[in-house]
Amino acid sequence: MYNTFRMSNKRPKIIKPFNAVIFGGDGDLAFRKIYPALFHRFVAKQLDLDHDIFAITRTENCDKKFYGNLEKFITESIDYELDSSLIAVFAKKIKLLYIPVHTKTAYAKLKKYLDDTPTRQCVYYLSTPSSVFGEISDCLKRCELINDLSKVVLEKPLGNSLATSRAIHSKIAASFTERQIYRIDHYLGKETVQNLMVLRFANRLFESSWDSENIDNVQITVAENLGVEKRGDYYDQSGALLDMVQNHLLQLLCLIAMEPPSKLEANNVRNEKLKVLNAIRLFDENSVKDGTVRGQYTRGNMEGEKISSYLEDIGKYESETETFVAIKAYIDNWRWKDTPFYLRTGKRMIKRYSEIVINFKSVKHNVFDSNGDIPGNKLIIRLQPEERIELVQMTKLPGPGGYRYEPISLKLDYVDFFNERFPEAYERLMIDILRGEQTLFMRQDELDAAWVWIESIVNSWKKSKQQKILYEAGSWGPGDGILNKNHEWSKSIKINENETL
Repeated sequence: MYNTFRMSNKRPKIIKPFNAVIFGGDGDLAFRKIYPALFHRFVAKQLDLDHDIFAITRTENCDKKFYGNLEKFITESIDYELDSSLIAVFAKKIKLLYIPVHTKTAYAKLKKYLDDTPTRQCVYYLSTPSSVFGEISDCLKRCELINDLSKVVLEKPLGNSLATSRAIHSKIAASFTERQIYRIDHYLGKETVQNLMVLRFANRLFESSWDSENIDNVQITVAENLGVEKRGDYYDQSGALLDMVQNHLLQLLCLIAMEPPSKLEANNVRNEKLKVLNAIRLFDENSVKDGTVRGQYTRGNMEGEKISSYLEDIGKYESETETFVAIKAYIDNWRWKDTPFYLRTGKRMIKRYSEIVINFKSVKHNVFDSNGDIPGNKLIIRLQPEERIELVQMTKLPGPGGYRYEPISLKLDYVDFFNERFPEAYERLMIDILRGEQTLFMRQDELDAAWVWIESIVNSWKKSKQQKILYEAGSWGPGDGILNKNHEWSKSIKINENETL
């Protein structure tokens, strides 16, 4: 039986019977994101069709621990009334397979299962280090487990440079076509990110003013209150620039800055995103000094608790890796000429939140009896922890005494306005993969263009020997008295009604 999930006014693609094969099936990401996403879609009856899930593990005889963790993480993800017996029903759909190496012999049991259902689409989810993506893909091909219905899902990081990214792609491309490859970025599955498309392209009010003539600047912020946790070895090789900017923040920038696609279809959207990536101004040894800030957190306090430094967290005496980065970027095209896009992300910040702020220019002339310019309108798109949209506009204060005004927010809070539960980002993305809908997934040429821009920063940092700036854990990052006048932009970005960096 086929099932559909109506997410827009266009007819959605059907979900066909499938086998989901999850490599790294007993890993942290699988338990926290992948299985809960599939479970909640199962409960919503979107997976009310023939399917099986295969969890690939390199640990032998771990069934009890696996199913215990599965129940634990699914239970923790439930935020609505539900018959708990459904967890056991869902768990029966998951088969745990021990595959310690990528050889035909080791894959024999998997092949037998998949060969028993030859008409199903097979989705291979590689929740593993990217260093083995090629090895897994090659073994699937040699075992004749790839056909026209097959798909492969790739988790980041996809390399740490343009060269390594292309090398990973070349290995995967030897087994899968671009049409079969899904490079996942969970930020693109968030409801408010999806609504950004509707705000822009379904509201003349915004689209007619969505350019440098009307917008003063755009700010994209992803602040994290956590440190590196258990990812120290990986993070010290990447840093904030590669871990967050190269994928999440750049994808958000593309959705804000791209031209309207002729149709809301995968390649039309990705073509427009590619144009943006190719138009972002590259950095050189001089511009990187004024246009970027690197920071690293030191000891501090968060809610009365003493917090260790980054070096203590990774167990090293020294490291040049940045845990905070702020970038002043420009897009050199007709729409965005000379409009700065401020990108900022950091760990051990005072609070966790992600948001996009569109700062409109002020009116050209103040006709009221007050000095100075009238502050411009703001469109604030909050991605986490809560999802909401605010439009800040000037409003007259009630009462006599002339025209006194102040900014007032018109808020669309998703939780308050809509009664139904909002699927998590991975739920939306998993359904799109099963449907064969690639709009929310990066194409390889997008990834290449992103790496070209990122490497202009990395190489310019090296040439200019740009130093990192230390900031206290539990702060808003590098602050007053530390940055010179050329970097005022990086600490004066509006965070919300009461806080500025």
